[in-house]
Amino acid sequence: MYQAVRARLRALVCGMRGAARRDAGMVTSEYAMGIVAAVAFAVVLYKVVTSGPVSAELQNIVKEALNARM
Repeated sequence: MYQAVRARLRALVCGMRGAARRDAGMVTSEYAMGIVAAVAFAVVLYKVVTSGPVSAELQNIVKEALNARM
């Protein structure tokens, strides 16, 4: 029984090492896609924040916060 469990664990560990080697080239492309998505989101967010209505509302919020009594 002990030898069977040991053999099974060895097979699992060797299988995981092989899987890690097959995915070695994927890490760089995943980072690149993440960066592209982050930049695209930043551009959309910038466009929304700098649009007329949103910019005016943000200015009103800041003015009200600065004029608030404490």
